[in-house]
Amino acid sequence: MSVGLLTVAALCGALVGARAPASARRFVPVPDPHARTPVRWSGRWALLGAVVFAGLAAARGPDPALPAYLLVAAFGVVLAVVDLACLRLPDPLVGAAALAGVAGLGVAALAAGTPGRLAVALAGAALSFSGYVLLALLPGARLGFGDVKLAAALGPPLGWLGWPTLGYGLLLPHLLNGMVVLALLAVRRVRRDTALPFGPALLAGAWLAVLLA
Repeated sequence: MSVGLLTVAALCGALVGARAPASARRFVPVPDPHARTPVRWSGRWALLGAVVFAGLAAARGPDPALPAYLLVAAFGVVLAVVDLACLRLPDPLVGAAALAGVAGLGVAALAAGTPGRLAVALAGAALSFSGYVLLALLPGARLGFGDVKLAAALGPPLGWLGWPTLGYGLLLPHLLNGMVVLALLAVRRVRRDTALPFGPALLAGAWLAVLLA
């Protein structure tokens, strides 16, 4: 793994993270009765962006598909900020993430001479969408259709790496979210009926699945 690639990726991620709260403000209504936390700049978002980008660079290396993963991650950081602030996953951001991922993977497929791989990635989007639609329609489900759309947007980058990675990407968010909910309940930060964002768990689970691929 090139140290230069990791360094550049980490710096780009830090910049994306530092700018994410400012970008998120456009999608957080003010005043918003559903707002949970104020959207402000924080060095923690810059650190998170650096870790996310560096992790993807370390996992994928000089892969032609790496730019696609970084683009999706850039939109993902902003989506996480918005969802934590007001329990929303705006369609323009989710759509941009999906478009960036598919376009980037299409370029990678052409560069590698494997156009059929893009079809598998798109099948991952269809499977993610249909699976999360079923989950959202279950009685008592707390998934919103913003979560369903985000799962579909994350399907191509996960499907590109194969069915096992897609499976991990669909399973890990629920494990992560469950652990977070249990921890918050244990310290009495939330109640059983408290609405919590699921988008960050979706994004974190997909990121971990890519690292495990």
